[in-house]
Amino acid sequence: MQNYEGFVSFLGNWGPFQRRVFFLLCLTCIPCGYNILCVFFLLAAPTHRCSIPPHANLSQEWIQASIPLQGLERSSCHRYQLDLVQNLSMLGSSTNMSLSHLRQEDCKDGWTYDTQYFESTVVTEFNLVCEDQWKRPLTSLCYFLGGLFGCFASGQISDRFGRKPVLFGSIAILSIFSGALVLAPSWPIFTIIFFIMGMGQITSYVVIFVMGSELLVGSTRVIFSNVSLPFSYVFGMMLMPCTAYLVRTWTRLSLIMTVPGLLCVPFWWLIPESPRWLLSCGRLEEAELMLRSAALMNRVEVPGGVLNMPKGENASKEKTDSVTFGDLLKTSNMRTNTLILWLVWFSLSVSYFGMSFNMSDLSGSPFLNYFLVTAIELPGYFASWLAARRFPRRLSCISFTLLGALALLLIQITMNSNPTVTLALVIVGKFGVLAGTGVLYLFTGELSPTVIRTTSMSTCAVFSRMGSAVSPYLLQLAEFYQFLPWIIVGSLSLLSVLLCFFLPETFRKPLPDTIQQMEDLPR
Repeated sequence: MQNYEGFVSFLGNWGPFQRRVFFLLCLTCIPCGYNILCVFFLLAAPTHRCSIPPHANLSQEWIQASIPLQGLERSSCHRYQLDLVQNLSMLGSSTNMSLSHLRQEDCKDGWTYDTQYFESTVVTEFNLVCEDQWKRPLTSLCYFLGGLFGCFASGQISDRFGRKPVLFGSIAILSIFSGALVLAPSWPIFTIIFFIMGMGQITSYVVIFVMGSELLVGSTRVIFSNVSLPFSYVFGMMLMPCTAYLVRTWTRLSLIMTVPGLLCVPFWWLIPESPRWLLSCGRLEEAELMLRSAALMNRVEVPGGVLNMPKGENASKEKTDSVTFGDLLKTSNMRTNTLILWLVWFSLSVSYFGMSFNMSDLSGSPFLNYFLVTAIELPGYFASWLAARRFPRRLSCISFTLLGALALLLIQITMNSNPTVTLALVIVGKFGVLAGTGVLYLFTGELSPTVIRTTSMSTCAVFSRMGSAVSPYLLQLAEFYQFLPWIIVGSLSLLSVLLCFFLPETFRKPLPDTIQQMEDLPR
């Protein structure tokens, strides 16, 4: 439709119908946020050393001496040859003598893990350390690749068959496979289940965002997209460090992760399908029934003839089943916007998750660190909402992202000299990147026509997941240069700033419903 907002203006912006949709969608978002940080807690790698079996009959002093020094710390993956150490112990040699001349061996008897923060994790369960440490970032990669695959498939399914089935299907996948993790007998099976779980996590968030953008109009939509939905997501994220702090075993944590999704099951009967999507694909009777139900709930009269779409408009509208992924690249404006948005989403995602994975380099409790760095997202999204109300989308996105990029680039100056200032710069960097991402969500939705909006948002989420899939390997670059991971995330944020200059402005303009309307939008 040419002016959907005007078409449904008789419903108002904040009646009982809008309030119910608003709050239920926010509650449905909590499982998405709660699940995302499980990557860091389930796959946490505690400090470890080679295990010395009890039958070796070594004292605590000799057990400690049997682990070679590497710089100032004990080796995590090697020990002195055990029979040689036993001989020295039986001869009554002093543990203060130098053992560096002894041959070393791998951890043949497994590892002993530090339990200061975690009683067990997936890493300790399957011994993903030393020669198998490559499996840990690969497991994270599979989780994010699951999100990539889920976004790509679900976007087109949602645009063809509806938002609601995809939303609750993805939540079901998220909950069922979270609990199924504890049944994994081996690392390969765990990784497969983790991949499927990742499919549900980002898919549900994208569909919730699209449904809110289409069911709500005006200032209510802006508040939902920039404040309430992100706040609900962050609230779910903040619950994860708290839960992990209370539950120090990965199996119990996995079982608890099923609960938020199960609590959302009754919402199936309370959250309606998007009437905007129903109209865009010609299902006029269903759209009319839904809008009349909303009018009844809001206690407003339906103006005569307002629900009778003119035949000419109905005939000329784009059918959903004729619009595909390829339409994102078919016309010049759509192609330019799509390619720029893909690059920006990829860059900001690498920056965001790169910061999260690099948190392991910071000192202190991992629960407190992740809680603080997650909590800063609340003022970040609030700032993005304030900017969305008053300032153009392009200017807001550029300003916030530039702030984050500069903070991240300054980390290399303070990291070794002042941990407190470094943590502050990480928080400021995440604030800037998150506020920019908050504006970008709204910006992307406003640049996407209704007939292909979920596909557009989902493809952007695909590139976002590509960025998050790369981010676990940023830590490996620190072996070449300590500050290289931080330089990369800061530089990618600067790239996003430059790309945003080439996007058209959408501030205070109606959402496009057709691809042609998007083509007519001036830059």
